[in-house]
Amino acid sequence: MGRIIKWLFYLAVLGAVGLVCYAYVGPFLGADFSAPADEVRQEVILHVQ
Repeated sequence: MGRIIKWLFYLAVLGAVGLVCYAYVGPFLGADFSAPADEVRQEVILHVQ
């Protein structure tokens, strides 16, 4: 049981390192992580008494 937990821990650490590496190298590979820059306007109606 201890072996399984140890391997799952190693796999989780390896996955986290892989995600961090992809976040840094991704833009060079063509991945775009930027948020869309569209302006949104919405009317707000206030009911004041």
